[in-house]
Amino acid sequence: MPPTLVADPAMMRRALRLACRGFGRTSPNPQVGAVLVRHGQVIGSGWHHGAGLPHAEIEALRDAARRDHSPRGATLYVTLEPCCTHGRTPPCTDAIIAAGIRRVVVGATDPNPAHAGRGFDLLRAAGIAVTHGVLATECEQLNEAFNHWIVRRTPLVTVKAAMTLDGKIATASGDSQWITSEPARAVGMKLREAADAILVGINTVLADDPSLTFRPAITARKAAATPAKRLRRIILDARARTPLDARVVTDTAADLTTIVLSAAAPKRRAAALAQHVRTLVAPVTPDGRIDLRWLLAELGREQVTSLLVEGGGEVNASFLLGGFAQRIAFFYAPKILGGRTARKAVAGDGARDLDEVLNLTDLHWRQLGPDLLLTARVSPPSSAASR
Repeated sequence: MPPTLVADPAMMRRALRLACRGFGRTSPNPQVGAVLVRHGQVIGSGWHHGAGLPHAEIEALRDAARRDHSPRGATLYVTLEPCCTHGRTPPCTDAIIAAGIRRVVVGATDPNPAHAGRGFDLLRAAGIAVTHGVLATECEQLNEAFNHWIVRRTPLVTVKAAMTLDGKIATASGDSQWITSEPARAVGMKLREAADAILVGINTVLADDPSLTFRPAITARKAAATPAKRLRRIILDARARTPLDARVVTDTAADLTTIVLSAAAPKRRAAALAQHVRTLVAPVTPDGRIDLRWLLAELGREQVTSLLVEGGGEVNASFLLGGFAQRIAFFYAPKILGGRTARKAVAGDGARDLDEVLNLTDLHWRQLGPDLLLTARVSPPSSAASR
């Protein structure tokens, strides 16, 4: 095998590590990393820092220029197919061709059906050798939320809950702090960092008055170099019951709060909330609940690519049993709460029989101090396959 092909996986892993530096900061764009190599030596590297900023390929070319290296004849490793259309920035394919790059090695193909493979065709037409599919699975997993959104135009929904081993998230009186340990809560914050928006129901606001912000546990040096994550907050509140002195209404991040009302909300209450935060009037289902299908489509139009649901049992059930969630992140503490009226992580009406049970696939267990974290993909119930 030629030396260049032997080096491909190692260089792609390097590009993947660079791409991860954009974690939680690039939406609605994907995370992308790029490495320029000539004669076996890295001459430039970069990653995408955020929407509207230069793409990873351009960052790598600029890095090479700063180091007085010419990219002519080099190989470019990039985790995602270079863009070939005009958006906030010019097409990367134009810059690659103009730079005289000899070979391009790509991890994942552009997930957008309208663009997939077009970048490869343009590069090949310019006489550039193209290899794609190197570490494709890892490169695709890096941008799971973006890939979902760009195809379906709705956010990837993850339902997160912290519970006892018997599936309870709070006592009957609502006492819930803290069920899980500090290591588990730190990972919970990483989930918030990855998301564009967090969603809870009105009962969570009334019971806990949460801030619903991202609070990083990072060093002062890194904090100074990393812009604060601005996480959108979505409150399901059909009757406009959110208190005007709630944190999500009065804190410094109030501009990030959207309270989703129904037309049945008292007009005076709705108008008072609208003076402090954004309100959105949504249609409701026959049982008077916010129409989640409509809401997810609306959030998708607003370029929310990933939504973290941290609701109570009823909200969690609405997303899970309604078929609106793609992933779960369930934290289990080694505790037994018991009690008929203790609050469940997933409530609702539940499945009527085993054919309606939600199945989980792609399971991953992780120990976090004394706690366990289960992450998994949600599959529709077996009864749905026969419909």
